[in-house]
Amino acid sequence: MSNKLSSQITGTGSAAPQKILTNLDLEKMVDTSDEWITERTGIKERRIADGGTAASDLSLEACQKGMQEAKITADNIDLILVGTVTPDFLLPSTACILQDRLGARNAAVLDIAAACSGFIYGLSIAQAFITSEQYRTILVIGVEVLSKITDWTDRDTCVLFGDGAGAAVVQAANSDKGIVSTYLSGDGSLANLLNIPVGGSRTPLTAENIQESSHFIQMKGSEVFKSAVRSMGDAAQKVIDMGGISQKDVDLLIPHQANIRIIEATARRIKLPMDKVYVNIDRYGNTSAASVPIALDEARKNGTIKDGSNVVLVAFGAGFTWGSALIRF
Repeated sequence: MSNKLSSQITGTGSAAPQKILTNLDLEKMVDTSDEWITERTGIKERRIADGGTAASDLSLEACQKGMQEAKITADNIDLILVGTVTPDFLLPSTACILQDRLGARNAAVLDIAAACSGFIYGLSIAQAFITSEQYRTILVIGVEVLSKITDWTDRDTCVLFGDGAGAAVVQAANSDKGIVSTYLSGDGSLANLLNIPVGGSRTPLTAENIQESSHFIQMKGSEVFKSAVRSMGDAAQKVIDMGGISQKDVDLLIPHQANIRIIEATARRIKLPMDKVYVNIDRYGNTSAASVPIALDEARKNGTIKDGSNVVLVAFGAGFTWGSALIRF
């Protein structure tokens, strides 16, 4: 056993709304087809929250499952990090609301607005706090209720998104296992390719821009695709190199579930066969910051991740932001 302090994932949990929206359902809403959606995205269905469900609701369920597995109570939590672009409110942060609902009175709280990369940004922040010995137990959450910011008349975007949450308990340990390396980056010059143009201090909401549907997600898909493949491939390779291993040592890649073609292209870029890539986009769609932790929880619970597995997480999101993590379980 190593004397070096490591950041171990000791529990995970995930949550998704009960309502399932299939491609066949979408055929009745917009000019699209199951065949078109499946071929271009790999998505067959997605989960959609009801009107009363917010980010903190899904986060709470995911956290409780992770905490139960890690065998910790709310009093043990030192820091709560929530990656989301669909917070309950503009203020206070969703992390504050979650702290209160969990009863985690000792925890510091922080929301991370890194879009689809939010969970991996959270893992990197957690690792830094733990290895610097400031905190010992951190909750990292990725959660989105994208159905609330989706234009359901826009056939190009409404077929993509779903709702959900995933959480990980990250704890200090003296072990060779845990988060081996992380890498974060971004490019703000491309922000206009994937954004919500109104609702902030630059362009506040008005009756007119709401009428124009400017408060929904807008995306230039082909440009985003190119940047995502390049950035996710490079980021995955970075943490593999930083961790001192090679591709043959990688047991599983868990990429952001944005589009099956992006996932396949990323795997090709780092020369990893698809049988080493975790894919659940067919069942959830693109859940942004929630996609990686939901997949991570599934892979741990269904036995895909085993003791000793080297797992690479990688994501790319609006901003642009991207990041990766190498974890030894």
